[in-house]
Amino acid sequence: MYKYLRTANYYETDKMGIVHHSNHIRFFEEARISFMNSIGCDVGEMEARGIIIPNVDAYAKYQNPIKFGDTVEIELRLESFNGAKMRYEYTVRERESGKTSATGHTTHCFVDEAFRPISLKRKFPEYYNRLKEKISVEVNQND
Repeated sequence: MYKYLRTANYYETDKMGIVHHSNHIRFFEEARISFMNSIGCDVGEMEARGIIIPNVDAYAKYQNPIKFGDTVEIELRLESFNGAKMRYEYTVRERESGKTSATGHTTHCFVDEAFRPISLKRKFPEYYNRLKEKISVEVNQND
């Protein structure tokens, strides 16, 4: 389980004084990019090598509001990965209270600059192995 911390900014809040729901998807993205960079799959480097990682789907379920200045911990788990597609699961918790603010998932695929599907295993085995190792660790931790 990877953990990412961030503090809610004023500009992310809405008229009700809580973080607007659309920002949770951004929180997921920040956590995912931080995770990938931490395991040697630097997203900027991957893009420079012609690997694009579009979002195929995104889902969030909102439970408790986040307010300006709240620090949240985003727990991320690489739930599945096969070299062509990957899926992450997220839990966002308000750090002080420990209350779950949101849960969700995102799914991504790998394409080249012309948006043709690519297999990391075949074309970029170094990235494939780093991600595959993480999914194996996650699966083993849950056994």
